[in-house]
Amino acid sequence: MERQLSPSQLRQRIRAGSYRGHTSGLAAGYVQCNLVILPVAWAADFRQFCNLNPKPCPLVSVGNPGDWRMQDVGEGIDIRTDVPMYRIFREGLLVDEVNDINRYWSDDLVVFLLGCSFSFEEALLGAGLEIRNISEAVNVPMYRTDIPCQAAGPFQGNMVVSMRPFKPEDVSRAVAISRQFPDVHGEPVHIGDPSLIGIGNLSSPDFGDAVTVYSGEIPVFWACGVTPQVVLEQAKPPLCITHSPGAMLVTDLENG
Repeated sequence: MERQLSPSQLRQRIRAGSYRGHTSGLAAGYVQCNLVILPVAWAADFRQFCNLNPKPCPLVSVGNPGDWRMQDVGEGIDIRTDVPMYRIFREGLLVDEVNDINRYWSDDLVVFLLGCSFSFEEALLGAGLEIRNISEAVNVPMYRTDIPCQAAGPFQGNMVVSMRPFKPEDVSRAVAISRQFPDVHGEPVHIGDPSLIGIGNLSSPDFGDAVTVYSGEIPVFWACGVTPQVVLEQAKPPLCITHSPGAMLVTDLENG
């Protein structure tokens, strides 16, 4: 049912608590965003981190301190309630996963919205390519890697990637299509052998769900907006709020 909803209708269902799942494949045609919320004292360094690492952290919007409305990406958005599931980090440790963040909100917080690869999945589907996490109705698999990000202040660490398998003859098309979406991670960061980027077992993702990889298929890896959650483990801000992996903010911005 959710696949037929507009972004506004989907956000209303999320706000009402009637949808708490991942957002891959939902609200076709519209930009989805990863979420990071930090105290204002940490915001400048994190913004610099995003500017230095545009592949995993493509900035879509940055809010003013205390502003939860994010009106530049959607009418009537309330960032405190309109994401299906949130994660709460304190001193780099995951301490809670909640349906809304009203009790955590303060005027000292700054919202960062980062582009998400879900936005180019529909372009791949439109070209006749199968997106395995969508066809199997699961969250996209995401993995920690040994690909280093450029550091900014306390923010440093390695990239997280999402993976989608393709037949060998389809890989070049997947690369060419995703390259057209630089604001939502762009082209892949690695193709083929996962061990070359520090991934030991494709069947055991660090985030999301495993998908079937058939014999002869090639895994293709894109930079992922879960990267800040890994970086936060080392930076240890007193409070950080993110989306739960795969559960994005669906905006009114059109893909393309």
